[in-house]
Amino acid sequence: MHRLDKNNIPGHVAVIMDGNGRWAKQQGLKRIFGHRHALHSVRSVVEGAGESGIKFLTLFAFSTENWSRPKDEIDELMNMLVSAIEKELPALHENNVRLKTIGNISKMNGKVQEKLKKAVIFTAENTGLTLTLALNYGSREEIIECVKCCVQDVINKNMNMDEINEMLISSKLYTKNMPDPELIIRTSGEQRISNFLLWQAAYSEFYFTETFWPDFRKQHLFDALYDYQQRERRFGKTSEQIEKYE
Repeated sequence: MHRLDKNNIPGHVAVIMDGNGRWAKQQGLKRIFGHRHALHSVRSVVEGAGESGIKFLTLFAFSTENWSRPKDEIDELMNMLVSAIEKELPALHENNVRLKTIGNISKMNGKVQEKLKKAVIFTAENTGLTLTLALNYGSREEIIECVKCCVQDVINKNMNMDEINEMLISSKLYTKNMPDPELIIRTSGEQRISNFLLWQAAYSEFYFTETFWPDFRKQHLFDALYDYQQRERRFGKTSEQIEKYE
C-alpha cells in the first residue's frame, strides 16, 4: 500500500479468477476444494479494493461456457454461491459495499436467483465499493442482446439507424451504470480474455500473474495496482501529447 499513488488508483478493476482446479490438483485434492479455498481470496481482494480506494470491483465468477463442466461441480458451485452470499452479506453491508450482478441470471437455479436478488436489494443504498459478480456472463451474448435491442428499436421507429453510436451501445450493456475497467487482472498464468467484457475492455490495461486464484490476496492486488501506475495510458495519443496536456 505504501508504494501506491492514491491519486492514480483505477476506478474500476475487473478480475478473471482462474486456476482453482489446477491449484487443487497440485494439492492432490478434487477441483471443488480449489473453489472453496478461493472464497478466502475473494474476501481478501474485496478488503484490499476498499482499502486502496477502488470504486468498482468486478469478479468473473461463472461464464456462459462454464455450463459445460461436470454437473456435480456446477451443483457444488451453486451451493457454494448461496452459502457465500448468506455468510458474507452482513460484513459487506457493514462495510458499505454495494453488491451487483451482470450476466443472464435468469438461467441460474431459483435459489441462487432469490439469494442474489435479496442481497442486491439489501445493499442497494450502500455508497462504498461496488462489488459486481459476473454470473452466467458471456460478452458475446451480451453484445448480441444489445444488437437485437437496437434493431428492435429501429424497427419500432423508436430511433433512427444513425443514432446508434458507442454511447448508445454502452448504455444497453449489462454494465451500463458502471465505468469501463481501467485494469483487468487474470490469475494462473493464462493470457487471454475468455469472452469477458470485450466491448468494455477496449482501453483496459491487462495484468497477468502466475499466481493461482486460491493463493491470490490483497497484497497481490496492490502489486497489480503498482504495476498499473507505472504505465502510460495514451488512448491513441503520443507521449508528447500526454505531457503537453498534463
